[in-house]
Amino acid sequence: MPDNPLLQPWTSPFGVPPFALIQPEHFPPAFDQAMAEHRAEIAAIAEAAATPSFANTVAALEGAGRLLDRVRSCFFNLVSSQASDALQAVERDYAPRLARHRTEVALNPALFARIGALHAGRDALALAPDERRLLERMQTGLVRAGAALEPAVRARMAEISTRLAELHTAFGQNVLQDENDWQMLLAEADLAGLPDFARDAAREAARERGLADGYVITLSRSSVEPFLTFSARRDLRERAWRGWVARGSHAGTRDNRPLISDILALRAERARMLGHGDYAQWRLADNMAREPAAVARLLHQVWEPAKRQVEAERAVLASMASQAGHNGPLAAWDWRHWAEQACRAQHDFDESLLKPYFPLEGMLRAAFDTAARLFGVSFTERHDIPLYHPDVRAFEMLGADGAHRGLFLLDSFARAGKRSGAWMSSYRVAESFAGVVTPIIVNNNNIAKATPALLSFDEARTLFHEFGHALHGLLSTARYPSQSGTAVLSDFVEFPSQVLEHWLTVPETLRSHARHHASGEPLPETLLARLLASRNFGQGFATVEFVSSALIDLELHTHPAPETLDLEAFETAFLASIGMPDAIGLRHRPAHFQHLFAGGGYAAGYYTYLWAEVLDADAFDAFEATGNAFDPALAAGLRDIYEAGDTRDPMELYRAFRGRDPEVTPLLRKRGLLAG
Repeated sequence: MPDNPLLQPWTSPFGVPPFALIQPEHFPPAFDQAMAEHRAEIAAIAEAAATPSFANTVAALEGAGRLLDRVRSCFFNLVSSQASDALQAVERDYAPRLARHRTEVALNPALFARIGALHAGRDALALAPDERRLLERMQTGLVRAGAALEPAVRARMAEISTRLAELHTAFGQNVLQDENDWQMLLAEADLAGLPDFARDAAREAARERGLADGYVITLSRSSVEPFLTFSARRDLRERAWRGWVARGSHAGTRDNRPLISDILALRAERARMLGHGDYAQWRLADNMAREPAAVARLLHQVWEPAKRQVEAERAVLASMASQAGHNGPLAAWDWRHWAEQACRAQHDFDESLLKPYFPLEGMLRAAFDTAARLFGVSFTERHDIPLYHPDVRAFEMLGADGAHRGLFLLDSFARAGKRSGAWMSSYRVAESFAGVVTPIIVNNNNIAKATPALLSFDEARTLFHEFGHALHGLLSTARYPSQSGTAVLSDFVEFPSQVLEHWLTVPETLRSHARHHASGEPLPETLLARLLASRNFGQGFATVEFVSSALIDLELHTHPAPETLDLEAFETAFLASIGMPDAIGLRHRPAHFQHLFAGGGYAAGYYTYLWAEVLDADAFDAFEATGNAFDPALAAGLRDIYEAGDTRDPMELYRAFRGRDPEVTPLLRKRGLLAG
């Protein structure tokens, strides 16, 4: 395909993909050519006659596979944000091929021999600190991939990687299809309790689905959670809840439950071949936590006080519901609804009154202003950048000197074909070892589309969270792409995102940017005070909901015989064993737990959000102690972390910033879980 745009130079501003020219049929030949080129590059490095050196082996590997990186990043960003039947067919075909290709590279014995020789003699190589860490991490990665195993075992490792890619792809596509297929059509009479913003979003969802009349609730979190919170119709809340938690578990060709057993069994087999007792042991050996016992200690340190707190919350909600005529115990589709009523009663705080002051534009300005004040960067919208969907916007990031530092793409709204949740990704990472390359970073959110788009406080916090990930990529000064931005240990990757969330609740941030979408009036001081006073409200529920999912992740990945797993029975027994409070469901049931099973990125690693929260709460404590949330010295130290990527050990980076190891007390205080 000689005119394939994926194989031509990209001449658009900043080298953004020419999205308008790219069609699904362009990807297969582009992948084929890119993998062939990469194989040739790897062969040249691995089979070189010259004695291994950092330049001809490690640096050469960093420069190899550029076409493949470009095609792969473009494809997987599009299939996540703008999936079509044609793109998903390519994904089913090429995900296992790409996994096979990665495994071939990682298990190349000649390449491993060269890296091993350099690693063994690293003390004599006079490497710069980032070069030494790159070599050490490369050696560790190859060993963990199985490069040191016998040939027959390496062959089995390759088979496992290929099969896992097929299973991950099927799992994610099944969940997306369930989300696309389900809708709850409502008439005007069904909207009791819903505030205007929720009605407007449901009306827009109906229009997007081609319905001239009525309102639609979808399984996007930005649609279903407000409905569960505000709807006065308990029967409809139950219907929405059951649709939400059933994703991935419908009998038939899209049932994810048998896929989970296969995925877990293959992961466990791979871990055993690498000398570990289970997958969690293998995974955590290369994380800050180091072992499952350390993760379990942290989770249970939070779990027990969270259960005590949630029981106190339940008593309040049950009493309120009973007084309003609710008979019987609270169910999972009741909790959010009565929690909202209790928050109004206890703090005179109504989420629906807050949303008009949280328009998307205002919260985006707040995020940009925070980055400017902490890190000296600015963002300017560009209208000359090719984009893959009309909802997407492009912003150029400039340094304090006015020079271009990176491009930030923002894809804000939920739509069919876009996977649920929120995430950051990249079309290109920053690097400088063979010439300066600036990053192209994308944030995906799933806000309900409306005019204007009004955010809940949680959605505003998510915007800050994902923007923190984006800044981690945009600010990177790492020389080598393997160390750039978010390419850090997986239980450190959430720290830069979570710490930025704190600046949303800085009063001067809210006073400056939380303004009424119509009048421009600032958030009233009384409402601001109620918002800040209510921050710990419902933290028992939020903590239990999260930690239970982290615990089931750990339990699944330490299961002694996952191939025999009866998932429904396992889930029931697990919830009983941890004393899961009634009326609170898992935040992510296994059959739609995409963090774990639509890929391996968070497998045996969902705990990382809480691990990082220990760091982020402790870090923001330092700012609060100065009385200045934008303290210049601390901001400079924080910027060092964002810039460093994986050039230094994460705990070393944190100690340099904080002057000591992190402490857990600020997290417990932040969540309102300290005794007394």
